Amino acid sequence: MRGHVNPQAMLFSYVSPESRVSAAHPLRCIKVVADQVLRELSPTLAAMYSAVGRPSIPPERLLKSELLIALYSVRSRRLFCERLDYDLLFRWFLDMSLDEPGFEHSTFSQNSERLLAHAVAQRFFDAVVAYARREGLLSDEHFTVDGTLIEAWASLKSVTPKHPSAPAAPPDDPGNPTVNFHGDRRTNATHQSTTDPEARLARKGAGKEATLCFSGHVLMENRHGLCVDLQIAPATGTAERETALTMLRRQARRGIRPTTLGADKGYHCRDFVRRLRQRGIRPHLACVRSRRTPGLDGRTTRHASYRLSQRLRKKVEEIFGWMKTIGGLRKSRFHGVARTQHASYLVVAAYNLLRLSRLRPLLATG
Repeated sequence: MRGHVNPQAMLFSYVSPESRVSAAHPLRCIKVVADQVLRELSPTLAAMYSAVGRPSIPPERLLKSELLIALYSVRSRRLFCERLDYDLLFRWFLDMSLDEPGFEHSTFSQNSERLLAHAVAQRFFDAVVAYARREGLLSDEHFTVDGTLIEAWASLKSVTPKHPSAPAAPPDDPGNPTVNFHGDRRTNATHQSTTDPEARLARKGAGKEATLCFSGHVLMENRHGLCVDLQIAPATGTAERETALTMLRRQARRGIRPTTLGADKGYHCRDFVRRLRQRGIRPHLACVRSRRTPGLDGRTTRHASYRLSQRLRKKVEEIFGWMKTIGGLRKSRFHGVARTQHASYLVVAAYNLLRLSRLRPLLATG
């Protein structure tokens, strides 16, 4: 018999968001781990707020909202707040009832500024990594480092001389001015963006166009491909090697001293190899054939462990690929290194939680 549409709404509804989410949905595992990590961070979050005044959006919901934005490739916070009004899955993940009002986008952004001021995103990311370490999913010996370029939220038209020789003429169109770059040599030493002064002109390689970028750097453990550290820095020619050493020092303060470090040819440098050797780390770096570097020769590259590191180091591209295609970090939506770093911590925390949700069956059988 043909079914018919009944436009008459029911007076009462007894359906909860919990009943609408499949028992096998991957967000269930992510929610369990995220809630456990947030309970551990509760004293830190409580110290951020006054005991009196009007209640704000709970910081737990702010952080879990940022996870949803990354996991579901939501373009903006405004669009997320709009989607929260009708998406039962989002409301279930945030522990919101159907009757509870959603977020107003400007209030959501203002409350997120408090998380940035107290470096909560980094603490949340570190807590997710600590959870994975307690579960025995991280290697303390073998790591991989790599870097990528993240396009800044600024146009090349905003690049102007730092010290102009003559006053500039007013733009013909303030929103989209006509700019003639012909014959104008622009470098980071002489020019900078008026929109985002911390962005730097950089290019992926020879023959590629230069764009305003930040450099993003990841330290990955080789056992399950989880990101254990992340750093956003200005895009310079030496940023990859300098940031790699910074992340290794940070791991050393936590009592983690890698045995090997894999990387691509961009890290094959005499000074970088020497510093790794000083730390007792074997450099499993891809070699430039014409380059002879003390500390990186046949005595290192002949071993099976070197070949294994070179094979596993390619997994770091999965992190960068997910960050850019799913997490929305192909182009930063924020100005400055600090805000881009804050967003990157939350995106990579979402990536780690997704990886942990797939690794939990291993814990159950192991």
